[in-house]
This record gives sequence, structure tokens and C-alpha cells, in this order.
Amino acid sequence: MQAYIPPEFEVVRDVRLCTNCRLCERQCANEVHKYSAELKIMTANSDKCVNCHRCVTVCPTHALKITKNPDAYRYNANWSAQTMNEVYRQAETGGVLLSSMGNPTQNPVYFDKILVNASQVTNPPIDPLREPMETVVYLGKKDVELKRDINGRLIDNLPPQLKLRVPVMFSAMSYGSISYNAHEALARAAEELGTFYNTGEGGLHRDFYKYGKNTIVQVASGRFGVHAEYLSAAAAIEIKMGQGAKPGIGGHLPGMKISDEVSKTRMIPKGIDAISPAPHHDIYSIEDLRQLIYAIKETTGYSKPVIVKVAAVHNVAAIASGIARSGADMIALDGFRGGTGAAPTRIRNNVGIPIELALAQVDERLRQEGIRDSVSIIAGGSVRSSADVVKAIALGADACYIGTAALLALGCHLCRSCHTGKCNWGIATQREDLVARLDPTEGSKRLVNLITAWEHEIQEMMGGMGINSIEALKGNRLMLRGVGLNETELKILGIRHAGESM
Repeated sequence: MQAYIPPEFEVVRDVRLCTNCRLCERQCANEVHKYSAELKIMTANSDKCVNCHRCVTVCPTHALKITKNPDAYRYNANWSAQTMNEVYRQAETGGVLLSSMGNPTQNPVYFDKILVNASQVTNPPIDPLREPMETVVYLGKKDVELKRDINGRLIDNLPPQLKLRVPVMFSAMSYGSISYNAHEALARAAEELGTFYNTGEGGLHRDFYKYGKNTIVQVASGRFGVHAEYLSAAAAIEIKMGQGAKPGIGGHLPGMKISDEVSKTRMIPKGIDAISPAPHHDIYSIEDLRQLIYAIKETTGYSKPVIVKVAAVHNVAAIASGIARSGADMIALDGFRGGTGAAPTRIRNNVGIPIELALAQVDERLRQEGIRDSVSIIAGGSVRSSADVVKAIALGADACYIGTAALLALGCHLCRSCHTGKCNWGIATQREDLVARLDPTEGSKRLVNLITAWEHEIQEMMGGMGINSIEALKGNRLMLRGVGLNETELKILGIRHAGESM
């Protein structure tokens, strides 16, 4: 039945360059390459290729390349090849289609349709190489009354805050969906950068408790790996109500990824699919959410901020208003392009809204209600560059989560087959031979390099705007302009069109 679907990619080998070293065969977890003793050449089964480019990059003679299979179905504007192949797969299996990583469809990317304004004469730019530029941010409630001691000095009466050297954190990726080495790289980089990484809903491996000061732990509907010590080990606790890649449904970790160590950390059986329920079965209202928030705060002695993570959906502004009044210290908004280890394809590609629209509406709603200082906003869901960070903060975020960008820094090639557990780069896998391919020391270094580069670029962009602190950039939509956007889009984003004067 699989013969109904032609290979998506074609493995092209230059036999003049190939030395039959068989390195590609040893490096491919999908068993694409094989040596033919009879023919004395390397062969390839293109049916199994996911275009991860592992073989291409390790080939010592550069004899390989992966191309899109030029063979095509008869053209049909309504029935694309992908749509036809998905029908064939479901007709064969009777199952729900699973996909990994973020939404790859051609919906608008609003970050790419937003430009940043720059200063010239009357409000001159700032040179970040010669003048101070403040990129440190504090996340948490700031709606307290200013108080001074008898000497006139400010009294620090703020609730617990997270201090970030740069307004970027590593978003939730669970141990199980990604490897031990990937988690170690993220934890070590967060510590060196003065930021935070998020454990996701997979608990916290015992080896990583030492990174607790730079760790955000998650409480999701499955409560995997959640206990008092786990909560106390972290700098902050995040309650996951929703996720951008799959709003309205629970989590799914395929059984082949639940190894001995993942089983211990998550406190679940080995080798059996871990499925989180869609709702928290103790949360059916904002009042119920408030109870969990304060249960967590009681458990941790009111020493740690609590984040509530929700997917970007159509009524997200009203939801955020309720969360801000429920006692949460931060709201994490996750847009529909956010990545995932495994999600139903239909959900990933068709449910939710872009982070840019959700973020602008949440910030505006909280300001209108006079409660913006009651909560910090963290934006995530395909934040791809320092420019996206700057635009997100100008739209109203206090900081950003990055996930896919961090995995790319570790070597991910976006082949979108994380759910198979055969990641050839040692990231989205639990196979020991594959995990060993990712060196956490090298991975941490690459993550530090990425965020350091972004920090310099953020400073340059802020300097060009004549702004010398992240706080002055936050919610400053006057510094943004839209290109190719209609009136409704501009209104929702709260920005003017390019060329339109003040």
C-alpha cells in the first residue's frame, strides 16, 4: 500500500566521489544507506529519507546531496501532493497523522511584515559601543506600592522576580522529547548566560538539580515528575494550560522515547506512550487555576514566581485578564507556529493564532484594565532572531521564549521527524548511540554564542531607535511600522503603516 506514495526526497550519490567508506550507513538512523557487496557500491533507499542532512554533512568526499523528488502528481491547485499523501497514509493506517516541530504552512509571518523605526536628528541614535545599554529585565509582579525607609531609600518589597541578563529564555522542552545531552546543553548555557531554561512537562533529571537557579519547572495536566522537591529545586514554576503547536489538547510522548531514565524522571512506566489529558482535571475555571497557583506558592513558601502558559487563541486577551487576576506572576503566550515533539498534524497546522496578534491584544487589554504591572508577559512561538525579539517586546512582551532556534543552534536541521525518536543529531531521541552525537559542552558553547550575538544585535537595534533600555522598548509600538498589512491587521497590532507619519 505504501507504493501509493512516491519518496518525498531523492538521495543523489556521485559515484566518482564515493569511496564506499560506509560512514553514511553508520550515521543514518533511518537505514537509508546500505552497502551492496554484490555490486560493490553504496545504495540508498529514498523511501526512508527524512532529509535531515546528517549524511550530507559527514560525507568526507561530499559525494551526497538530497534533492526534492522531481517526480510529481498531476498538477491540481486544490489537491496538493502533501494533501494527497496524507489521505493515502490515513487510508493505509486508519490513524491520526503525527507531526513534529512548528507549523510549516504558508500563513502570514507578521514579524516579517513589521519594520522598526530609527532615530536620526531630533532624537539621535545611541552608540551601544560607547554608551550604556540596559538589556537586563526582571520578570514578575510589579504592582506594589513604593515604600522608603527612614533614610529615604527604597524598600525592596517586590514579590519574587526572575532576573535575565538578556530578555531571552529557552522554552519548555521535556526530557523525553529531547535527549539528556540536549537538556544538559540548555541548562549549562542558561547558567552561563544568566537566563533560564524550561524543563517542559517531563520532570527534572536528578543530575540537573544543580542548575536549579536557572531552571523553570513545569506543572502540566499529566503531572509527570511533579513533587515538592522538584518544585523547590527551581527558580520558577510554570503551569502549562496550553501549547501553541496544539491548543486545546494534551501532550503525547511516544513509548519508544520512554527509556529507563525518562521513566524514572517522569515517574511513569517504561516503553508506554505518555499522554497528558487535554484539561487539568482540577482546573475548570479561573478560580480553580487560582487554587493551584496558591497551592504551589504555599508549597514553595512564596519564594518563587508562578507562570501560567497558554496557547494563542482567539479569546486569549480575556483569558490573560483572568490569569493576571488569579495570582500568577507571569503569562507565557505561545503562538501557533511554536514547535513540538509530537502533535496531530491537523491541530498543529490549523488551530491557534500567530503570536504577534495575540501578544498585541493581551498587552492592550491588560493596559486598558490597569493591570499590566500585575503580570509579566513572555512571548514564544517561532521567535527566530534578535529582530523578532525586539519586535515582540515593542508589541508588549517583557521577554521571549525560544525553542526551535535553540535546537537549530544545537544542530537540528528541521527534518520534522522528532516523533520517530530517530534524530540523527542526538537531540530529539533517547537512543544512546544517537544521544552521544550531541556533545553538551559544544552544544552549550553554541547556545551561548547565539544568545550573545542576539544581545549585541538587540543593543544595536535599540541604539538605532534612540532607546537605551529594554524597559523603554516594552510596549512602545510607536517604534513599529507595518508593510503590506490591511487596516484590521494594523489595528489589532496597534501600529501604523510604513510611511505614515506620527
